Amino acid sequence: MLRFLAGAGSALLLAAAGIFFWTSRAQQDAPAIPGAPVARTAEAEAGADSGSPAEPPAADERTREQRRFDRADRNRDGRVTLDELTYARHRAFARLDTNHDGRLSFEEWAVRTLQKFSTADANHDNALNREEFATTAPHRRTPSRQARCNCTRQAPAAPDESDNESN
Repeated sequence: MLRFLAGAGSALLLAAAGIFFWTSRAQQDAPAIPGAPVARTAEAEAGADSGSPAEPPAADERTREQRRFDRADRNRDGRVTLDELTYARHRAFARLDTNHDGRLSFEEWAVRTLQKFSTADANHDNALNREEFATTAPHRRTPSRQARCNCTRQAPAAPDESDNESN
């Protein structure tokens, strides 16, 4: 048993030594980080040909919190009032309040679910069987990558005879 433990311990020490040796070699062989590119001056840009790429747009200097504040400050006076803060909720409530009485009934609140049920109930018996219920499943979008992918392998095109004649 003691031999087994000694062998396992020496194997672990050998592995640790190998890892330390490998990381020290990787640090020595690492290439130097290249310097920053030289900024182009206005004179150099004026002399550059028109085929050069345009400069990227400047990033927005505002922080995420500043942008959020600007969205909430609807009248741009530098202050957010309670009406401005609850504006989106008032709009959503007004869209749901179809009879405009200032109150939401269950039917007004669940209008999309009720419409989905009534369109799925093909035989109008106020119950959905398995086939009718299957039509209420949410539509899943296929990822755009799969939509663009042509996954079938195509055989390489045969060389054109006109290419052989030109040689």
